[in-house]
Amino acid sequence: MSESLVKSVQDMLNEEKWTRATISNYSVSNFKELDAIIRDALKKKCVDEIKTLCDEHLAHTKNSIIALYISGIIALSKQLLDDSAMVNLVSIFIDNHKTQIVEHLCQRILEYGESKYALRTLADIYKEDNNDALYDIWERLVKIDYEEADIAKQLAEKNERDGNLEAAVEYYKRALHRYINRKQSNSVKEIWTHLVSLIPEEIDFFYHVQRKISKSMGDDRSAMLMQEVYGYYKENERWDIAIDILKTILECDDKDSWARKEIVECFRGKYIKHSLLEEYIRASNLNQSWRNIFEAIAEFEKHISFDAGNFVFHRSWGAGRISNVTNDEITIDFAKKRNHTMSLKMAVNALQTLSRDHIWVLKSIWKKDRLTAKIKEDPTWALKTVIRSYDNNCDLKHIKAELVPSVLTPNEWTNWGSKARTILKNDPSFGVNPTNIDLFLVRDRPISLEEKLFNEFKAQKNFFSRIDLLFTFSEKADPESEFFAEMFTYFAGYLKAFNQVNEHIIASYLVVKQIVTKHPHLNPGIQYNFAELFEEVEDPAAVYKTMKNNELKKSYLLHIKNFISDWPEMYINLFPTVLSADILEALVTEGYTEMITSLVNLSFENHRDYREAVIWFFKNSQEAEWFIAAEISYEKQLIALIHIIDITYREIENHRNTTENRKINRQVQTILFGKTTLLESFIAQSDVDTINRLYTLVDDVKDLDPALKMQLRNTILENHKGFKFFGSEEKTIVSRGLIVTSKMYEEKKKQLQNIVDVEMPANSKEIGFAISLGDLRENAEYKAAKEKQTLLNSTASRLQEEIERAQIFDPTTVTVSRVSFGTIVSLTNNKEKTEETYTILGPWESDPDNSIISYMSPFGNEILNHKEGETLTFTINERDYNYTITSITAASF
Repeated sequence: MSESLVKSVQDMLNEEKWTRATISNYSVSNFKELDAIIRDALKKKCVDEIKTLCDEHLAHTKNSIIALYISGIIALSKQLLDDSAMVNLVSIFIDNHKTQIVEHLCQRILEYGESKYALRTLADIYKEDNNDALYDIWERLVKIDYEEADIAKQLAEKNERDGNLEAAVEYYKRALHRYINRKQSNSVKEIWTHLVSLIPEEIDFFYHVQRKISKSMGDDRSAMLMQEVYGYYKENERWDIAIDILKTILECDDKDSWARKEIVECFRGKYIKHSLLEEYIRASNLNQSWRNIFEAIAEFEKHISFDAGNFVFHRSWGAGRISNVTNDEITIDFAKKRNHTMSLKMAVNALQTLSRDHIWVLKSIWKKDRLTAKIKEDPTWALKTVIRSYDNNCDLKHIKAELVPSVLTPNEWTNWGSKARTILKNDPSFGVNPTNIDLFLVRDRPISLEEKLFNEFKAQKNFFSRIDLLFTFSEKADPESEFFAEMFTYFAGYLKAFNQVNEHIIASYLVVKQIVTKHPHLNPGIQYNFAELFEEVEDPAAVYKTMKNNELKKSYLLHIKNFISDWPEMYINLFPTVLSADILEALVTEGYTEMITSLVNLSFENHRDYREAVIWFFKNSQEAEWFIAAEISYEKQLIALIHIIDITYREIENHRNTTENRKINRQVQTILFGKTTLLESFIAQSDVDTINRLYTLVDDVKDLDPALKMQLRNTILENHKGFKFFGSEEKTIVSRGLIVTSKMYEEKKKQLQNIVDVEMPANSKEIGFAISLGDLRENAEYKAAKEKQTLLNSTASRLQEEIERAQIFDPTTVTVSRVSFGTIVSLTNNKEKTEETYTILGPWESDPDNSIISYMSPFGNEILNHKEGETLTFTINERDYNYTITSITAASF
């Protein structure tokens, strides 16, 4: 049946070509007949065949009406990126003044989604006919054509005339952004001025646009425009915002004498009640053009904050409140140092001024219970308080450090921190630093979700993280906004000019195609397909690995299957990287099980190169037919896993792919030695030869936890008493060096590292700060810091020496034939007629209160190397001892 339909279309194309039907003979009904053919093709599932037929026909008959229409409509129905066929068709009828057909074709295009070309064509028709539908078409066009500014302005003016101010403002904003992109300065000035009169309170909007103008059209122009906004805030005595605007203007031109004069006037307005206002203005040289304006502002703001009632912070004494300022001397009440006086000059250098709602001030003046309750009850308030305390730039790490453990416990933070992350992500009152995605800031006026996501997109430097933000915007925000268009253009731009196909190009193609499927009006008109791009990819697996978005990864694999002819071979090559059951399922469904079996054999035979595939197959495929067909014995599988542990340990030691090797190492150890004790269970049921093979391999892994080896030895001995371990022998304590457990060795290394990397640098800063206070003879802070430096140096030297002498004890070598390191000794005190038990370890582990004694102690040395049943008599510190050793057992590590 489908063959007859395809033949019918072929006959139509030939007839059109031979008869050369004229354009004037076409009517809307002809295209409705072609629609019926397309619907029939969909039912008979031969759409692709008919589209291919039409595309081939167009290769030599480019103006075929039938081929253009059928190919174009099918392309639209499939949401393909190429809409050139319909555009060419509409152009033909425009040139021949067939308005009715042009309108019909445009409406058909719009049935599959918004199209800039179709809407603009309809707008031209309706404008010519004075059709009332023109404004509706304009509204649709402005939503999707992000370059159209004039129509946006006309819609704004119409809504303003109609009294719809909210809609008018939105259209004015769109027009402003688009005129900026086109660098039409007169239009930008006109709309900016009008918006200042309509929405002067939306200061964040003006700041955002000012930055865009500065980047696109120059600092001078943006500064001039900000003067208009400044006028409103000065007139209303909104000094903080007015000052901030003037600082922005001065950043554009620090020699601007008008702005310098105005900022002095604003400071006078803000601090009108400050007793030393004029003196600080003179001292900072704010009025003097020779002084760097920003240095002058910083000096003035620092001095002006030292006033009675304000709070300050001292590194040693904490937060304090200024109780009095007299001439050049201030008096401060610290919690532990009341009525402390110092010169203003010293205060400026030694103290940090704090706002009344600074977190350090609240910690000082609020009771802990009250502050803890407030923070738990209102996490949004707490976040704003801490972030503003850090000059409105703070990451989660510092937020946690500020609250834990001084206000919240670590357990309380776990739940609270999760809520905080959600608030920071979703609450429009919070934003991110434009240059650092990890730093959060508080906004005086909440912004829209669209602008919040856009700001995060701009601050985010990672390509794939930007993809996540684009997808989030598409799902949760308004995709018709200017922000979404700019974000989308970032990825579309990758596809317009590139020299080499890499992961960014492939990802951009997948992103653009996915977004265009949902929002066809964004179609950038890409002229190449996935197969053409993929052909130039050097390493398909590397492309997959760099993708962080799971949705994107699935799309990548699906495109390979749908558009690459040798996809089964490609899937087999990708599996060791992808490790996806979906890949194997697709291969099994299509009958490629032998290829999977071959891959299994290849992976186990070359476990060094296919280590992750080996782990995946072992964990997930034991019952699969294609895995069973590989005929790999369970022992051989275990041997491969043991080898992988050894390989990863060696590569970690050589600093090769350390993070990845540690991850693989943990995975295999969990399989073999985890809760299921898989290796133990298998060995317990195996013969002696198998045990010898497996244990020898395990014992040869020198970096494996000795406790695991000992556990395995015990299991073997429980099931095979008298089993001989090749290469093992009883070892006794040697006199040289310092015997230590691996746990204590790591603890001592961490202790030394903390002293060197944390405590010593902190101490150096303390010394530097103390020196800055002057007069070292009477400087208590300097003396205390130097004493601490001496203590830290001696402690570090002692630890370093002990660590260099240390020999880590291997628990698998513990022997119970005599008293030695790692044994538990039961003794009969023949004098007291009592039983005593001691664990013999080293000086680092020694804990006499818990009966853990060092083999180097006088008592430990006396009983060392003696056997069960021996009676010992010795004297320590003029005290006689008489013991009989009743039992020796291995300690648990």
